[in-house]
Amino acid sequence: MPADLPLALAPEVWRKRERLHQARVDAWTNRHLEWAEAGRRHPVEDFLFRYYPYRPGQLRRWHPGTGTALADGADRLGWRSYGETGAVDGSGRAVRAVGVDVDDFLARRSQRVEASARLLRATAQRPPLLGCFGLHEWAMVYRADDLRHEDWPLRLGRACTDAVVEAQPLRCTHIDAFRFFTEPARPLNVHAPTRQTQVALEQPGCLHASMDLYKWAYQLSPAVGSDLVADCFSLARDVREVDMRASPYDLTALGLEPIPVETPAGRAEYVVHQRAFTARAQLLRTQLLGICDSLLAHRSPMMS
Repeated sequence: MPADLPLALAPEVWRKRERLHQARVDAWTNRHLEWAEAGRRHPVEDFLFRYYPYRPGQLRRWHPGTGTALADGADRLGWRSYGETGAVDGSGRAVRAVGVDVDDFLARRSQRVEASARLLRATAQRPPLLGCFGLHEWAMVYRADDLRHEDWPLRLGRACTDAVVEAQPLRCTHIDAFRFFTEPARPLNVHAPTRQTQVALEQPGCLHASMDLYKWAYQLSPAVGSDLVADCFSLARDVREVDMRASPYDLTALGLEPIPVETPAGRAEYVVHQRAFTARAQLLRTQLLGICDSLLAHRSPMMS
């Protein structure tokens, strides 16, 4: 089988994979859509579609990714970065199929691939830091007049919430969490993350870095296949749930039991989750980095 030709999936194979992906996504997005229709906001379900501007319909659309093509996939020819390509079927015979046009994708997204690879590689090579205890959400309401999630009360009240923030140093390394800190909370953080220092500071123990694998995955779609995008979404969803359980908000009405990080037992529980997420994220990070490196290797002859 020629190494440089994608494998062509038979229609009955890839259509089944498409249906399974759609059902998987629908199970995640139905409640978000119901709440949106009712004009309500869910701090877990809605966050993933407000913070990450990738719509449910986009997540639901199935892409095979690079290295795989679709027999009888002519309906995809109108999709961006798709084209007709040579491929081989399961018997090793040369066929014509439809798949991701890597050259077209790189013409549009080469810089995004480079930036993603740089960040993913730097993060993967660092040891995880596990001493933040999810206090970024607490720092976002520290001495604040308004709450970010105004529909939900603070578990400990304002004064005690502020006292938790002041009781131990903040150790947030993630720019997209730190940028939502209140002004009084910023000087309390050990680090001062910026977009320019993101590659230097991002580390695999950070829950937000694990959630952001979803962002890097969908930004590289359709070169990254939808199965991997969905795996990253699944991780982000699980992380966000723990993120909010460890937050200062009382979300028991949503069935989210608090992780009381203001106590030693709560901090220990948080670290258990953090270690598990770190392990899951590193596997996904490795897969994404492999795709980035493959794309960049494909680009090299074009640049010579």
